[in-house]
Amino acid sequence: MTECSANKPANGEACHRTKNGKKPGRNGYVKNHFHLNRQQPQKSYSPKEKGLQASCNGVAYNRPFIESFEETPMLVAVLTYMGYGILTIFGYLRDFLRDWKIEKCHIAREREEQKEFVPLYQDFENFYTRNLYMRIRDSWNRPICSVPGPKMDLVERVSHDYNWTFEHTGKVVKDVINLGSYNYLGFAENSGPCAEAAAEVTEKYGVGVASTRQEMGNLDKHEELEQLVARFLGVESAMVFGMGFATNSMNIPALTGKGCLILSDELNHTSLVLGARLSGSTIRVFKHNNMQSLEKLLRDAIVHGQPRTHRPWKKILIVVEGIYSMEGSIVRLPEVIALKKRYKAYLYLDEAHSIGALGPRGGGVLDYFGLDPRDVDIMMGTFTKSFGAAGGYIGGRKELIDYLRTQSAQRRLRHLHVPPIAQQIIASMKCIMGEDGTTIGRERLRQLAENTAYFRRRLREDGFIIYGNNDSPVIPVMLYMPAKIGAFGREMLKRNIGVVVVGFPATPIIESRARFCVSAAHTREMLDTALSVLSEVGDLLQVKYSQHRTQPPMYQAFHDTSYEDADN
Repeated sequence: MTECSANKPANGEACHRTKNGKKPGRNGYVKNHFHLNRQQPQKSYSPKEKGLQASCNGVAYNRPFIESFEETPMLVAVLTYMGYGILTIFGYLRDFLRDWKIEKCHIAREREEQKEFVPLYQDFENFYTRNLYMRIRDSWNRPICSVPGPKMDLVERVSHDYNWTFEHTGKVVKDVINLGSYNYLGFAENSGPCAEAAAEVTEKYGVGVASTRQEMGNLDKHEELEQLVARFLGVESAMVFGMGFATNSMNIPALTGKGCLILSDELNHTSLVLGARLSGSTIRVFKHNNMQSLEKLLRDAIVHGQPRTHRPWKKILIVVEGIYSMEGSIVRLPEVIALKKRYKAYLYLDEAHSIGALGPRGGGVLDYFGLDPRDVDIMMGTFTKSFGAAGGYIGGRKELIDYLRTQSAQRRLRHLHVPPIAQQIIASMKCIMGEDGTTIGRERLRQLAENTAYFRRRLREDGFIIYGNNDSPVIPVMLYMPAKIGAFGREMLKRNIGVVVVGFPATPIIESRARFCVSAAHTREMLDTALSVLSEVGDLLQVKYSQHRTQPPMYQAFHDTSYEDADN
């Protein structure tokens, strides 16, 4: 076992560095476990204790921070590479048959008269799409014909040409347990107070705004929503947008430009990457959640300045996510904030998956670590996950939001939330905050934490390799081999379990996985049914790769005392 990536914690015990900040040189668990910083001799951690501090890189943590990434077993890695090698050989053989018109090719290709032009299609991605993706395409884009709640209904479809096209059979697969939607708090529902409030607003306002916000599309509901979001985040002001992806891609260019430097985590979402590229800023990438890598880039940026001229950078912006949606890891925010302050940089925090899903009050990673919202310069998040709606927001100082109101292309050119969506966000957010006069929000936060801890523990006991933080509701289960991506999704659906399988280019080409998203709406019976099926399919496909079936120490996602403090 290896421990936190710092050289020495505050209590003087040595910590071992890990490769790339997460994987050791040999097979086994990596546990980024911060030691307790106390003067008296160490003792085992108890969830009932209060005031315990953990430390890494000299930064205090108010809770144990445990992430595990078990390295790929050598045999599995070799077989995975062999599998891709065999697929590549047969892919070239099939391309040869297509060139000679022996096999029909359905995918877009360069026309003969345009062979001398700059290619429109990237060769490798096209090769991968037509020779691997198409073989397992039935695992994605399945049409749903119900609310994407803890259970859902799927439209049955078949393909007669190896997944190039699909036909609907007219049948519906009923009551599929949904382990793929980002419905963390269960607000994606068609009944209950939130749905009723949205229906009432629809009757009053209709279902469209028919104008941009700067013209005739600004409703009182939008003003109410922004004030509520600012209060929920604990910031001076907030601004909402109609599309989560564009909240990143259209606003980062308004914040940075030529002569600015963006330091981006290597696993940041595509929307962040696109926004950084559109800004025209210089982009440098640091290793995932690796504070040594980030600090080195910060030092180099300050010492050397801009390339060629060596002038100081106009602005340095650190861009990170709260929960990384493919790894299930949580950003080491206390350390990032410490580095940001030390080197006078700005911090952009994307809480798309963490807002509403972490913290005793559902306030995201800042709430999870007990940090001051003023330490983050730009707070971004989306309403598509925990709030069961759509769109995104940016929160921060009033000067920042006033600037974005005039400079953001998305505000000037895009429509805002339609009234029912705005009301859904308002109702669900008030529920989380307890302003609806009920304890529903608090109970759902507790249930999500319990479901997350239970699901992760059972998966480890069954021998699956899972990634991420113990408190993250995003739970990747590693599949590795290309043939098992489609097989896993199909076998689970046969047993009425809907899952999301993920492969290249969303992950490294040899790190294919199934990604589970736990919800507060899942009952223990649903989770036990899903875990039983998972164990059965895991044995069938032989994907229980873990060499460490012994359960590592687990901690409650939230202390009981945390919930008591939340009421004060």
